[in-house]
Amino acid sequence: MLRFLEGSKAIAETIKLCRPQVVAIYPITPQTHIVENLAMFKANGFADYEYIRAESEFAAASMVLGASATGVRTYTASASQGLLLMTEVLFNIAGLRLPVVMTSANRAVSAPINIWNDQQDAMTIRDAGWVMLFAETNQEAVDLHIQAYKIAERTNLPVMVCVDGFSLTHTSESVNIPDQKLVDKFLPKLNRYRIPTPSRYPIPVNQYLDPQNPTSLGVLSTPENYMPLRLKLHKDLLASKQIIKKTASDFNKLFKKQQITRYGLRVTGYDGLVEYTGPKNPKLILVAMGSVLGTIRHTVFDRNPIPIRNRNQIPIHQIGILKIKCFRPFPDEEIAQIILKTKPKNIAVIDRAISLGRDGILLTELQQTLFKCGNIKTKAKNFILGLGGKDIRPEDILKIIKDIS
Repeated sequence: MLRFLEGSKAIAETIKLCRPQVVAIYPITPQTHIVENLAMFKANGFADYEYIRAESEFAAASMVLGASATGVRTYTASASQGLLLMTEVLFNIAGLRLPVVMTSANRAVSAPINIWNDQQDAMTIRDAGWVMLFAETNQEAVDLHIQAYKIAERTNLPVMVCVDGFSLTHTSESVNIPDQKLVDKFLPKLNRYRIPTPSRYPIPVNQYLDPQNPTSLGVLSTPENYMPLRLKLHKDLLASKQIIKKTASDFNKLFKKQQITRYGLRVTGYDGLVEYTGPKNPKLILVAMGSVLGTIRHTVFDRNPIPIRNRNQIPIHQIGILKIKCFRPFPDEEIAQIILKTKPKNIAVIDRAISLGRDGILLTELQQTLFKCGNIKTKAKNFILGLGGKDIRPEDILKIIKDIS
Protein backbone atom coordinates (compact mmCIF):
# COMPACT_ATOMS: atom_id res chain seq x y z
CA MET A 1 0.00 0.00 0.00
CA LEU A 2 1.36 3.41 -1.01
CA ARG A 3 1.32 5.81 1.93
CA PHE A 4 2.84 9.18 2.77
CA LEU A 5 4.87 8.50 5.92
CA GLU A 6 7.70 9.83 8.00
CA GLY A 7 10.71 7.56 7.57
CA SER A 8 10.71 6.49 11.21
CA LYS A 9 7.07 5.41 11.08
CA ALA A 10 7.65 3.56 7.82
CA ILE A 11 10.49 1.63 9.47
CA ALA A 12 8.35 0.90 12.55
CA GLU A 13 5.47 -0.34 10.35
CA THR A 14 7.94 -2.61 8.56
CA ILE A 15 9.39 -4.05 11.76
CA LYS A 16 5.85 -4.85 12.95
CA LEU A 17 5.24 -6.72 9.68
CA CYS A 18 8.40 -8.78 10.29
CA ARG A 19 6.84 -10.12 13.53
CA PRO A 20 9.71 -9.81 16.03
CA GLN A 21 8.98 -11.49 19.36
CA VAL A 22 11.18 -9.20 21.47
CA VAL A 23 11.76 -5.47 20.95
CA ALA A 24 14.20 -3.94 23.44
CA ILE A 25 15.00 -0.25 23.16
CA TYR A 26 16.38 2.83 24.78
CA PRO A 27 15.32 6.09 23.08
CA ILE A 28 17.93 8.39 21.55
CA THR A 29 17.60 11.06 18.87
CA PRO A 30 17.06 10.52 15.94
CA GLN A 31 15.76 6.94 16.30
CA THR A 32 13.18 7.77 18.99
CA HIS A 33 10.23 8.01 16.60
CA ILE A 34 10.87 4.45 15.44
CA VAL A 35 10.59 2.96 18.91
CA GLU A 36 7.76 5.34 19.92
CA ASN A 37 5.69 3.96 17.05
CA LEU A 38 6.57 0.39 17.99
CA ALA A 39 5.43 1.16 21.56
CA MET A 40 2.11 2.54 20.27
CA PHE A 41 1.52 -0.55 18.11
CA LYS A 42 1.99 -2.71 21.21
CA ALA A 43 -0.15 -0.50 23.47
CA ASN A 44 -3.00 -0.35 20.95
CA GLY A 45 -3.05 -4.10 20.42
CA PHE A 46 -1.67 -4.07 16.88
CA ALA A 47 1.40 -6.15 17.81
CA ASP A 48 2.13 -8.99 20.22
CA TYR A 49 5.89 -8.68 20.68
CA GLU A 50 7.42 -8.25 24.12
CA TYR A 51 8.31 -4.55 24.31
CA ILE A 52 11.03 -3.70 26.83
CA ARG A 53 12.14 -0.17 27.69
CA ALA A 54 15.72 -0.71 28.81
CA GLU A 55 17.72 1.48 31.19
CA SER A 56 20.44 2.09 28.60
CA GLU A 57 21.51 1.20 25.09
CA PHE A 58 23.95 -1.32 26.55
CA ALA A 59 21.04 -3.02 28.33
CA ALA A 60 18.85 -2.97 25.22
CA ALA A 61 21.56 -4.70 23.18
CA SER A 62 22.07 -7.23 25.98
CA MET A 63 18.34 -8.00 26.05
CA VAL A 64 18.12 -8.74 22.33
CA LEU A 65 21.28 -10.83 22.64
CA GLY A 66 19.67 -12.97 25.34
CA ALA A 67 16.34 -13.19 23.54
CA SER A 68 17.94 -14.13 20.23
CA ALA A 69 19.96 -16.81 22.01
CA THR A 70 16.65 -18.53 22.91
CA GLY A 71 15.69 -18.65 19.24
CA VAL A 72 13.22 -15.77 18.85
CA ARG A 73 13.23 -12.92 16.34
CA THR A 74 14.41 -9.65 17.89
CA TYR A 75 14.83 -5.95 17.11
CA THR A 76 16.54 -2.89 18.54
CA ALA A 77 17.67 0.51 17.30
CA SER A 78 20.12 3.18 18.31
CA ALA A 79 22.35 6.02 17.14
CA SER A 80 25.50 7.96 17.90
CA GLN A 81 26.69 7.68 21.54
CA GLY A 82 24.02 5.04 22.16
CA LEU A 83 25.40 2.85 19.39
CA LEU A 84 28.90 3.26 20.82
CA LEU A 85 27.63 2.32 24.29
CA MET A 86 26.42 -0.93 22.72
CA THR A 87 29.85 -1.71 21.25
CA GLU A 88 30.84 -4.49 23.66
CA VAL A 89 27.52 -6.26 23.16
CA LEU A 90 27.55 -5.79 19.37
CA PHE A 91 30.84 -7.71 19.22
CA ASN A 92 29.30 -10.41 21.43
CA ILE A 93 26.19 -10.72 19.26
CA ALA A 94 28.30 -11.28 16.16
CA GLY A 95 30.69 -13.64 17.93
CA LEU A 96 27.76 -15.71 19.21
CA ARG A 97 26.36 -15.84 15.65
CA LEU A 98 22.96 -14.44 16.66
CA PRO A 99 20.65 -13.16 13.87
CA VAL A 100 19.76 -9.85 15.53
CA VAL A 101 18.47 -7.01 13.34
CA MET A 102 18.86 -3.39 14.33
CA THR A 103 18.48 0.07 12.87
CA SER A 104 21.25 2.63 13.16
CA ALA A 105 19.74 6.09 12.68
CA ASN A 106 23.10 7.56 11.78
CA ARG A 107 24.15 10.61 13.78
CA ALA A 108 27.38 12.46 14.60
CA VAL A 109 29.30 11.54 17.77
CA SER A 110 30.54 13.86 20.51
CA ALA A 111 32.37 16.03 21.34
CA PRO A 112 31.09 18.63 20.81
CA ILE A 113 27.56 17.25 21.13
CA ASN A 114 25.67 17.15 17.87
CA ILE A 115 22.34 15.49 17.10
CA TRP A 116 22.45 15.77 13.31
CA ASN A 117 23.46 13.31 10.65
CA ASP A 118 26.73 11.88 9.51
CA GLN A 119 27.89 8.23 9.42
CA GLN A 120 30.67 8.30 12.00
CA ASP A 121 28.74 6.18 14.50
CA ALA A 122 28.23 3.18 12.22
CA MET A 123 31.73 3.46 10.76
CA THR A 124 33.21 3.29 14.26
CA ILE A 125 31.84 -0.23 14.83
CA ARG A 126 32.41 -1.50 11.30
CA ASP A 127 34.72 -4.27 12.53
CA ALA A 128 32.23 -5.81 14.96
CA GLY A 129 31.23 -8.59 12.56
CA TRP A 130 27.80 -7.31 11.46
CA VAL A 131 26.39 -7.15 7.97
CA MET A 132 25.94 -3.40 7.33
CA LEU A 133 23.43 -2.12 4.78
CA PHE A 134 22.90 1.57 3.90
CA ALA A 135 19.57 2.98 2.69
CA GLU A 136 19.37 5.80 0.16
CA THR A 137 15.62 6.44 0.58
CA ASN A 138 12.86 5.58 3.03
CA GLN A 139 11.49 3.05 0.52
CA GLU A 140 14.87 1.36 0.46
CA ALA A 141 14.94 1.42 4.27
CA VAL A 142 11.62 -0.47 4.28
CA ASP A 143 12.89 -3.01 1.75
CA LEU A 144 16.24 -3.53 3.48
CA HIS A 145 14.73 -4.21 6.90
CA ILE A 146 12.63 -7.04 5.48
CA GLN A 147 15.65 -8.45 3.69
CA ALA A 148 17.77 -8.01 6.82
CA TYR A 149 15.81 -10.64 8.74
CA LYS A 150 16.10 -13.12 5.89
CA ILE A 151 19.85 -12.50 5.59
CA ALA A 152 20.37 -12.77 9.35
CA GLU A 153 18.42 -16.02 9.67
CA ARG A 154 20.09 -17.57 6.62
CA THR A 155 23.61 -16.76 7.81
CA ASN A 156 23.36 -16.62 11.61
CA LEU A 157 24.91 -13.17 11.36
CA PRO A 158 23.49 -9.94 12.80
CA VAL A 159 22.42 -7.24 10.34
CA MET A 160 22.47 -3.48 10.83
CA VAL A 161 20.39 -1.27 8.53
CA CYS A 162 21.87 2.23 8.49
CA VAL A 163 19.46 5.10 7.84
CA ASP A 164 20.61 8.71 7.81
CA GLY A 165 19.20 10.53 10.82
CA PHE A 166 16.72 13.35 10.12
CA SER A 167 17.52 13.25 6.38
CA LEU A 168 15.45 10.05 6.24
CA THR A 169 14.09 9.30 9.72
CA HIS A 170 12.26 12.64 10.00
CA THR A 171 11.44 13.16 6.32
CA SER A 172 8.05 12.20 4.92
CA GLU A 173 7.92 10.46 1.55
CA SER A 174 5.59 8.25 -0.43
CA VAL A 175 6.43 4.72 0.71
CA ASN A 176 4.98 1.42 -0.40
CA ILE A 177 4.33 -0.61 2.77
CA PRO A 178 3.98 -4.27 1.73
CA ASP A 179 1.08 -6.55 2.57
CA GLN A 180 1.42 -8.70 5.70
CA LYS A 181 0.75 -11.89 3.71
CA LEU A 182 3.67 -11.17 1.37
CA VAL A 183 6.02 -10.45 4.29
CA ASP A 184 4.90 -13.67 6.00
CA LYS A 185 5.63 -15.58 2.81
CA PHE A 186 9.10 -14.04 2.60
CA LEU A 187 9.75 -14.41 6.35
CA PRO A 188 8.12 -17.54 7.77
CA LYS A 189 7.20 -17.25 11.42
CA LEU A 190 9.88 -18.46 13.81
CA ASN A 191 9.13 -21.32 16.16
CA ARG A 192 10.26 -20.89 19.73
CA TYR A 193 13.83 -22.11 20.24
CA ARG A 194 14.33 -22.00 16.45
CA ILE A 195 13.44 -25.68 16.11
CA PRO A 196 14.04 -26.49 12.43
CA THR A 197 10.87 -27.09 10.39
CA PRO A 198 10.39 -27.61 6.63
CA SER A 199 9.45 -23.93 6.28
CA ARG A 200 12.58 -22.67 7.92
CA TYR A 201 16.34 -22.69 7.52
CA PRO A 202 18.00 -25.28 9.81
CA ILE A 203 19.91 -23.99 12.82
CA PRO A 204 23.04 -25.88 13.96
CA VAL A 205 22.54 -28.04 17.02
CA ASN A 206 23.38 -26.41 20.37
CA GLN A 207 23.40 -22.90 18.92
CA TYR A 208 20.42 -21.74 20.92
CA LEU A 209 19.38 -21.96 24.56
CA ASP A 210 16.79 -24.62 25.28
CA PRO A 211 15.82 -25.72 28.84
CA GLN A 212 15.20 -29.21 27.49
CA ASN A 213 18.72 -29.39 26.07
CA PRO A 214 21.06 -27.27 28.26
CA THR A 215 24.12 -25.81 26.59
CA SER A 216 26.58 -22.95 27.04
CA LEU A 217 27.22 -20.12 24.59
CA GLY A 218 30.19 -17.78 24.47
CA VAL A 219 32.33 -19.68 26.95
CA LEU A 220 36.03 -19.01 27.51
CA SER A 221 38.09 -19.71 24.41
CA THR A 222 41.73 -20.71 24.55
CA PRO A 223 44.29 -19.11 22.19
CA GLU A 224 44.26 -22.33 20.13
CA ASN A 225 40.50 -22.05 19.56
CA TYR A 226 39.94 -18.31 19.42
CA MET A 227 41.67 -17.58 16.13
CA PRO A 228 39.91 -20.35 14.15
CA LEU A 229 36.56 -19.11 15.47
CA ARG A 230 37.30 -15.52 14.41
CA LEU A 231 38.52 -16.76 11.04
CA LYS A 232 35.27 -18.67 10.54
CA LEU A 233 33.26 -15.54 11.38
CA HIS A 234 35.35 -13.56 8.90
CA LYS A 235 34.93 -16.13 6.13
CA ASP A 236 31.21 -16.48 6.77
CA LEU A 237 30.79 -12.71 6.65
CA LEU A 238 32.58 -12.64 3.28
CA ALA A 239 30.47 -15.56 2.04
CA SER A 240 27.30 -13.73 3.07
CA LYS A 241 27.61 -11.58 -0.08
CA GLN A 242 26.12 -14.42 -2.09
CA ILE A 243 23.23 -14.73 0.35
CA ILE A 244 22.67 -10.96 0.27
CA LYS A 245 22.48 -11.16 -3.52
CA LYS A 246 20.11 -14.15 -3.41
CA THR A 247 17.93 -12.46 -0.81
CA ALA A 248 17.70 -9.28 -2.89
CA SER A 249 16.79 -11.35 -5.95
CA ASP A 250 14.10 -13.30 -4.06
CA PHE A 251 12.73 -10.08 -2.59
CA ASN A 252 12.59 -8.33 -5.95
CA LYS A 253 10.69 -11.22 -7.51
CA LEU A 254 8.16 -11.68 -4.71
CA PHE A 255 7.50 -7.97 -4.19
CA LYS A 256 7.61 -7.27 -7.94
CA LYS A 257 10.58 -4.91 -7.79
CA GLN A 258 11.62 -4.56 -11.40
CA GLN A 259 15.13 -3.94 -12.70
CA ILE A 260 15.20 -0.18 -12.55
CA THR A 261 16.32 2.58 -14.82
CA ARG A 262 17.19 6.06 -13.69
CA TYR A 263 16.96 9.00 -16.05
CA GLY A 264 16.82 6.64 -19.01
CA LEU A 265 20.01 4.89 -17.88
CA ARG A 266 19.98 1.23 -16.89
CA VAL A 267 21.26 0.51 -13.41
CA THR A 268 24.06 -2.07 -13.24
CA GLY A 269 24.48 -4.31 -10.20
CA TYR A 270 20.94 -4.18 -8.82
CA ASP A 271 21.82 -7.03 -6.48
CA GLY A 272 21.76 -5.79 -2.89
CA LEU A 273 25.45 -4.83 -2.83
CA VAL A 274 26.15 -2.00 -5.29
CA GLU A 275 24.43 -0.02 -8.04
CA TYR A 276 26.05 1.85 -10.92
CA THR A 277 24.10 4.44 -12.89
CA GLY A 278 25.64 6.28 -15.81
CA PRO A 279 27.32 5.99 -19.19
CA LYS A 280 29.29 2.94 -20.30
CA ASN A 281 32.59 4.80 -20.30
CA PRO A 282 32.42 7.71 -17.83
CA LYS A 283 35.29 10.08 -17.28
CA LEU A 284 34.31 10.42 -13.61
CA ILE A 285 32.47 8.19 -11.13
CA LEU A 286 31.04 9.65 -7.92
CA VAL A 287 30.97 7.09 -5.07
CA ALA A 288 28.81 7.46 -1.95
CA MET A 289 26.49 5.76 0.56
CA GLY A 290 23.16 6.79 2.02
CA SER A 291 20.81 9.69 1.42
CA VAL A 292 23.44 11.99 -0.12
CA LEU A 293 23.02 9.92 -3.28
CA GLY A 294 19.72 11.70 -3.88
CA THR A 295 21.51 15.05 -4.01
CA ILE A 296 24.18 13.60 -6.28
CA ARG A 297 21.60 12.16 -8.68
CA HIS A 298 19.73 15.47 -8.78
CA THR A 299 22.93 17.35 -9.51
CA VAL A 300 24.19 15.01 -12.22
CA PHE A 301 20.97 14.00 -13.96
CA ASP A 302 18.30 16.63 -13.20
CA ARG A 303 20.15 19.92 -13.60
CA ASN A 304 21.13 21.65 -16.80
CA PRO A 305 24.58 20.64 -18.09
CA ILE A 306 27.47 22.39 -16.41
CA PRO A 307 28.87 25.15 -18.63
CA ILE A 308 32.21 23.94 -19.98
CA ARG A 309 34.67 26.68 -19.09
CA ASN A 310 37.76 24.90 -20.27
CA ARG A 311 38.43 22.03 -22.59
CA ASN A 312 39.50 19.74 -19.73
CA GLN A 313 36.26 20.06 -17.77
CA ILE A 314 34.14 16.89 -17.58
CA PRO A 315 30.76 17.18 -19.32
CA ILE A 316 27.88 16.22 -17.03
CA HIS A 317 26.75 13.39 -19.35
CA GLN A 318 30.12 11.67 -18.85
CA ILE A 319 29.64 11.20 -15.11
CA GLY A 320 28.52 7.96 -13.43
CA ILE A 321 27.30 7.27 -9.90
CA LEU A 322 28.36 4.24 -7.87
CA LYS A 323 26.17 3.51 -4.87
CA ILE A 324 27.55 1.34 -2.09
CA LYS A 325 24.52 -0.34 -0.54
CA CYS A 326 26.40 -2.99 1.47
CA PHE A 327 29.43 -1.75 3.41
CA ARG A 328 30.10 -4.97 5.32
CA PRO A 329 30.99 -7.31 3.87
CA PHE A 330 32.70 -4.84 1.54
CA PRO A 331 31.82 -5.67 -2.11
CA ASP A 332 35.36 -5.64 -3.52
CA GLU A 333 34.72 -7.90 -6.50
CA GLU A 334 31.50 -6.18 -7.51
CA ILE A 335 33.07 -2.71 -7.39
CA ALA A 336 36.13 -3.96 -9.25
CA GLN A 337 33.95 -5.38 -12.03
CA ILE A 338 32.25 -2.02 -12.52
CA ILE A 339 35.54 -0.11 -12.52
CA LEU A 340 37.24 -2.52 -14.92
CA LYS A 341 34.22 -2.44 -17.22
CA THR A 342 33.67 1.34 -17.25
CA LYS A 343 37.37 2.38 -17.01
CA PRO A 344 36.81 5.84 -15.52
CA LYS A 345 39.73 8.24 -15.45
CA ASN A 346 38.81 9.57 -12.00
CA ILE A 347 36.78 8.54 -8.97
CA ALA A 348 35.49 11.02 -6.40
CA VAL A 349 34.64 9.37 -3.07
CA ILE A 350 32.19 11.33 -0.94
CA ASP A 351 32.60 10.39 2.71
CA ARG A 352 30.34 11.31 5.63
CA ALA A 353 32.80 9.93 8.17
CA ILE A 354 36.52 10.22 8.78
CA SER A 355 39.19 8.05 10.33
CA LEU A 356 40.86 10.85 12.26
CA GLY A 357 44.55 10.95 11.48
CA ARG A 358 44.03 9.02 8.26
CA ASP A 359 41.39 9.64 5.53
CA GLY A 360 37.74 9.22 4.78
CA ILE A 361 36.79 5.64 5.60
CA LEU A 362 35.02 4.83 2.34
CA LEU A 363 38.06 6.09 0.42
CA THR A 364 40.46 3.78 2.24
CA GLU A 365 38.18 0.82 1.51
CA LEU A 366 37.97 1.76 -2.16
CA GLN A 367 41.73 2.25 -2.50
CA GLN A 368 42.28 -1.40 -1.62
CA THR A 369 39.76 -2.36 -4.30
CA LEU A 370 41.61 -0.24 -6.87
CA PHE A 371 44.85 -1.95 -5.86
CA LYS A 372 43.22 -5.32 -6.52
CA CYS A 373 42.18 -4.10 -9.97
CA GLY A 374 45.83 -4.18 -10.98
CA ASN A 375 47.49 -1.83 -13.41
CA ILE A 376 44.72 0.67 -14.09
CA LYS A 377 45.03 4.43 -14.45
CA THR A 378 41.95 5.35 -12.41
CA LYS A 379 42.69 7.85 -9.63
CA ALA A 380 40.57 8.23 -6.49
CA LYS A 381 40.20 11.50 -4.59
CA ASN A 382 38.47 11.98 -1.25
CA PHE A 383 35.86 14.61 -0.36
CA ILE A 384 34.64 14.60 3.24
CA LEU A 385 31.31 16.41 3.46
CA GLY A 386 28.28 16.74 5.70
CA LEU A 387 29.86 16.02 9.08
CA GLY A 388 27.54 16.96 11.93
CA GLY A 389 24.62 17.42 9.57
CA LYS A 390 26.09 20.21 7.47
CA ASP A 391 24.02 20.50 4.29
CA ILE A 392 25.43 18.91 1.16
CA ARG A 393 24.04 21.02 -1.67
CA PRO A 394 24.08 20.56 -5.43
CA GLU A 395 26.63 23.37 -5.51
CA ASP A 396 28.97 21.24 -3.39
CA ILE A 397 28.69 18.35 -5.84
CA LEU A 398 29.38 20.71 -8.73
CA LYS A 399 32.51 21.95 -6.95
CA ILE A 400 33.72 18.35 -6.65
CA ILE A 401 33.18 17.77 -10.36
CA LYS A 402 35.02 20.98 -11.24
CA ASP A 403 37.82 20.13 -8.80
CA ILE A 404 38.35 16.75 -10.44
CA SER A 405 38.32 18.39 -13.87
